[in-house]
Amino acid sequence: MHVSVVVPAFNEERLLPATLHSIRASANVFTKTGWSWEIVVCDNNSSDCTAEIARAAGANVVFEPVNQIGRARNTGASVASGDWLVFVDADCLPTPELFADVARAIRQGRCLAGGSTVSSGNHQPFLRMLIRFWNILSRVTEWAAGSFIFCEASAFRELGGFSQTLYAAEEIDLFQRLKRLARAKRRTIAILHRHPLYTSDRKARLYTSSELMMFLVRTIVSRGRTLRSAEACFTWYDGRR
Repeated sequence: MHVSVVVPAFNEERLLPATLHSIRASANVFTKTGWSWEIVVCDNNSSDCTAEIARAAGANVVFEPVNQIGRARNTGASVASGDWLVFVDADCLPTPELFADVARAIRQGRCLAGGSTVSSGNHQPFLRMLIRFWNILSRVTEWAAGSFIFCEASAFRELGGFSQTLYAAEEIDLFQRLKRLARAKRRTIAILHRHPLYTSDRKARLYTSSELMMFLVRTIVSRGRTLRSAEACFTWYDGRR
């Protein structure tokens, strides 16, 4: 078994080193299982030292000129050689325990794809409420957070990967299609929850609660049309780091 860990990265020189260190430490779980693994970093048109940092850490680096998270993940996956793909965002810290749960789900043989609940060190009431709500929704709907996704590579390619018409919520679109494929193949979707993924609280620090709430309201009112605009999805694409 060969596993490819794909990291999309746009101007992530501050947080990427810790993420890559965490991935390397956690991927030892795969080595102990007898599996091989690689790290693929997609430099999504960064203007900082993201690519240099990734190369210095031993990652395979591929360049994607169009700033779009789904497109960056697809570009990373296009050069990945793994039987399974694990997508980890550049501001997250997976643990060996989480990777062990991924390996366990894969070895059981029925899982087609999955994700993880998330946690953050930020104690702002709004963010804590949002994370709690998302974790419940994720487990009930079997939608994985984009910050951590694992998927059988052949299934990912059969579905064409992430939608390149969406600038946010592309993971929900993908998992809606993965769920249909899993049913057809009599496979399962697994949302892991014993060891949540630690994710950065960057958005909560860089944007006010009112800004984040306004985006949610506009998305609901527009019936998702905002998700097709990089400008509307400003918290992902305005460059604040």
